[in-house]
Amino acid sequence: MGPQDSPAARGPRDTAERLRAISDELSDRFYERADVVRTLVVTLLAGQHSLVLGPPGTAKSEMARELTARIEGASYWEILLSKFTAPTRMFGPVDVAALARGEYRQVYDGRATTAHVAFIDEIFKCSTAALNETLGYLNERIYHPESGGEPIRCPLIGAVTASNELPNGEDTAAIYDRLLVRIEVKYLEDPSNFAALVRSAVSRPATPQRTTVELAALRHAVAEGVPAVDVPDAIVDAVCTLRAALRRKELVASDRRWRQAVGLLQASAYLDDRPAVTEADLSVLTHVLWNSPAERPTVEREVLQLVNPDAKEALDLADTIEELEVQLDAMAGQSREALSEWVIKKAHNQLAMAGKRLERLREEAAGAGRSTAAIDRVTGRQRAVRARVLTEALGMDASMVRAQL
Repeated sequence: MGPQDSPAARGPRDTAERLRAISDELSDRFYERADVVRTLVVTLLAGQHSLVLGPPGTAKSEMARELTARIEGASYWEILLSKFTAPTRMFGPVDVAALARGEYRQVYDGRATTAHVAFIDEIFKCSTAALNETLGYLNERIYHPESGGEPIRCPLIGAVTASNELPNGEDTAAIYDRLLVRIEVKYLEDPSNFAALVRSAVSRPATPQRTTVELAALRHAVAEGVPAVDVPDAIVDAVCTLRAALRRKELVASDRRWRQAVGLLQASAYLDDRPAVTEADLSVLTHVLWNSPAERPTVEREVLQLVNPDAKEALDLADTIEELEVQLDAMAGQSREALSEWVIKKAHNQLAMAGKRLERLREEAAGAGRSTAAIDRVTGRQRAVRARVLTEALGMDASMVRAQL
């Protein structure tokens, strides 16, 4: 590779452009996962670790593999943990041939010790024996060999972890605390997206576009590009305001977590090819400042209200949409006539009004150069609930609903 081909010579724009393309391609492939995919990319750019939390069958593993596979030249490692997983299985098994000669050494190739990116499934099933080494690996990127001696420096950029449940003990809670970004995923909510998913299982898929990014370019971005992004005083003030607002609601994050979150803000700006952090980047904090899923809606509301003035009205509309979905669930088993009457008298008008208002809010935000991420998320919920109403209450075919949304 000549000087003109180096990551530094190509500059951050090429890397950011490739990462945005990867994010777009994965968002097209994985329905209702655009925010999840972007957040995983931002977390990797910040050199941090993420947790994808959700029930089985929500594409957690597939998303992580597809993202990490787009990094050319990277050593990738993955494992499914259990309470019986030994540290040597993770970091390097004993070299049996050497042991027969009276030497004790481990084979590190293909293990966590040599990985640039990692996917650790069922992270909270980590065995007691492997706990300390896993913490050292995630915290300091080091591994202490079984035979002693100097700790091994691991080239890990970031790990994507996944779990179906939160930790239930103090030991695994220590790992949970070290995962800066926590992302909830659920089963598909929009019936039309579910219909498309089912259709994809029986149709011949087209060859997808597959953008990649070189390992050297990613490492350059993590080490130099992201830290070079400016953090204006206005953003520091906004973060201080957010911390105070959350503390009033008895939601407290550690100083370490707040400090690490600054790198996420820089990574978000880098991904969008901006030289400085703006208020739009603060939305990534919705995945950082909660400990339990029950706290996430409160954190999201406080963060998004700070991001832009459109968010409050969008979130109020989200509450209305949520109430309609609760009513739809409560009416399960009622006659088609009763459901149709509810749709005609209430649901249709409220959902239509919410949709039109969200369109106007988006136009206003985009025209003012503000982030539309919060509005887009609420719009996605509005469409999902409207699709449920059309299919479950009115009996429309899910395959026809997608064209009407």
